[in-house]
Amino acid sequence: MSRPRPFDKGWLAHYRELIGTWARGNPLAHDASDAAQDSMAHLLANDPAAVLDRKAYLFRCARNRLVSEIRRQARGNFLSLDTLAEEEHPSTGDPEATLRADQLARALKAALAELPLKSQQVFLWNKIEGYTQEEIAQRLGLTSSMVEKHMKRALNHLRDRLQQHASP
Repeated sequence: MSRPRPFDKGWLAHYRELIGTWARGNPLAHDASDAAQDSMAHLLANDPAAVLDRKAYLFRCARNRLVSEIRRQARGNFLSLDTLAEEEHPSTGDPEATLRADQLARALKAALAELPLKSQQVFLWNKIEGYTQEEIAQRLGLTSSMVEKHMKRALNHLRDRLQQHASP
């Protein structure tokens, strides 16, 4: 009788099954692989001995990660104006609208540049990329309350700096 390899007894034994389960027939196969790896990294970063059922923990963690990714991607289904044909561009009938939009974009970029880097990242990742505050906290290694403070700082600063561009 052959002895099982040492890693087949621990958490690594579930890795192949985890990848196979999520990647099989999934249109987000690369995301499934990322979710499995993130789950493993999360388990190892914390105390693996504290987890009673490693398989259930890894599957739940990967599932949560995939659900978050699907939600993030669903929020980000936008088309750039550059990809639209000119006749498909929205028009306001106002010949100065393009000029005002350009001025607002420049003012927004300048106002963002005045913020600390973390506040810029939090704002852009949340409002442009569609990440939740919890996802941003994990990516930046911050607490959720710190992410919320950075977001409030960014929103207050942008409101103050862009007030002159508000419609009358």
